[in-house]
Amino acid sequence: MNIYEINDMGELIRDNAYVGRGIVIGKSKDEKSAVFAYFIMGRSENSRNRVFIEDGSEVIIHPFDASKVEDPSLIIYSPVRKFENKLVVTNGDQTDTVIEFLGKGKTFEEALETREFEPDGPNWTPRISGMMTFDENDFSYKMSILKSADAQGSACNRFTYSYKALSGLGHFIHTYVCDGNPIPTFQGEPERVEIPNDIDEFTEKIWNNLNEANKISLYVRYIDLETGAETNRMINKNA
Repeated sequence: MNIYEINDMGELIRDNAYVGRGIVIGKSKDEKSAVFAYFIMGRSENSRNRVFIEDGSEVIIHPFDASKVEDPSLIIYSPVRKFENKLVVTNGDQTDTVIEFLGKGKTFEEALETREFEPDGPNWTPRISGMMTFDENDFSYKMSILKSADAQGSACNRFTYSYKALSGLGHFIHTYVCDGNPIPTFQGEPERVEIPNDIDEFTEKIWNNLNEANKISLYVRYIDLETGAETNRMINKNA
């Protein structure tokens, strides 16, 4: 096994019915752009009843049909927020926790020490989070996963990974390995994936390979490391 292999993002998710929610962070091959992508999938009507909405540089998840909302607590949140030179992307309302802690001069890790996996046994969906820190026309990033230590949800294991941004390399973390009952949670380190120079190429590679029945929304952003200019792509199945 080549531990330094860089995978094709499309191949990692193709033919997998349910990888859940996913975060990708990395640098384009030409080293001009910082890149992140966030997608959500859903199996239940409550989970599928969602759309991404842009609010300036931030992203909010709203119900597509408010009359069908069963439990808003785990489906409505802000996955993308910014604070000073940091950009935070997560799969839940821990986005707000991280932003709150940063505002108090505390760290990504300190914020997530106060949170744990979602209370949705028997799945105990992991909370996945990423943070990009920009400095002098470059950036570094961290990724985190909070997941149950056992089938009973009796304790939370916390894993944080720190990366220097490298040309053409990104890391992909997602909530589930595949579909199941209960759904098996993500295992091991974030997966190494190739980050192309073109935002449309990357957006299409992700969206076209996510399971057609279960994919809901995708958001991709390329940030020019020299100018800070943002280029975004957003796809909502419930358009």
